[in-house]
Amino acid sequence: MPRRVLTGRVTSDKMDKTITVLVARRVMHPLYKKFIRRSKSYAAHDENNICKPGDTVRIEECRPISKRKTWIVVERNGQSLVDDVAIDAAAPDAAAMAQG
Repeated sequence: MPRRVLTGRVTSDKMDKTITVLVARRVMHPLYKKFIRRSKSYAAHDENNICKPGDTVRIEECRPISKRKTWIVVERNGQSLVDDVAIDAAAPDAAAMAQG
């Protein structure tokens, strides 16, 4: 099952390695057929504390990190935050599997 990815705006960075992200969506009212806004706040893991209030971020679902935190920041203002080190570390394993 694919992991969910949401886009939202950072509303708070007061916690250590955690940000609060407000994700807004538009839904149609079932009776009046008018689009209304619904929003929800998520706690997301920000390993390097680089996100600031007002940033637009993409968060991805992950394993539970704490009681409320099951999301991790993958992109900030259009720039990917995926660690190149993690990709390089996985490369030797892939090469070993290809050989044997």
